Amino acid sequence: MQIMERTGKETAREYAFRVIKQNIISLELIPGTMVSENELAAQMGISRTPVREALIELSKLKVVEIYPQKGSVIAQIDSELVEEARYVRLVLETAIAELACDVASSEDIFLLEENLRLQEFYMDNPANEKKLQLDDTFHELLFTICKKNFTHKLLEGMMTHFDRARSLSLQVIKDSKTISDHRVLVDAIKNQDKELARATITKHLSRYKVDETELRMKYPNYFK
Repeated sequence: MQIMERTGKETAREYAFRVIKQNIISLELIPGTMVSENELAAQMGISRTPVREALIELSKLKVVEIYPQKGSVIAQIDSELVEEARYVRLVLETAIAELACDVASSEDIFLLEENLRLQEFYMDNPANEKKLQLDDTFHELLFTICKKNFTHKLLEGMMTHFDRARSLSLQVIKDSKTISDHRVLVDAIKNQDKELARATITKHLSRYKVDETELRMKYPNYFK
């Protein structure tokens, strides 16, 4: 498990939640496997109670299953939840992409292009976690440009199953379609081309549906 540094403002429960959730998304904690509260607590250098509280919170997101007297299991990836999250993202981000065409400034475009350059730099790098982080930052920037940060925060709560599928896709299907989609989207926003922005987001967020068959073939035990 990868252990991140605890920030000064984080409570032990918040820290445990962030670390465990990130390791679930990155698949360091493998779907279908048992986890020990004691072992997790020891690795993070905190007591068992905040770990238990974090696992309860993660169970509400349906990425941890808690069995009384038995322990906790990292939930398998649920395709129905992945599709539901993808649908919500598609609805929201289509509207965000169109709005960005109206409100994005030259400075906003610069920030998007700067992120794209970093994505291209890491394209052939094995650090999948960095690629996922840059992808997340790109989409978050779109919400920030449109002054919809709270909407993005709400969206994050239901993305964990979808994010695990994205993480797995980066490991199995190594191509640059994501970056190409981002490039076309930035150009559409720059040119205020709402039709192209809408079409690009739709294609971009539909890629998982194409990839799932290959992901299931390689990692059948990861899926519900």
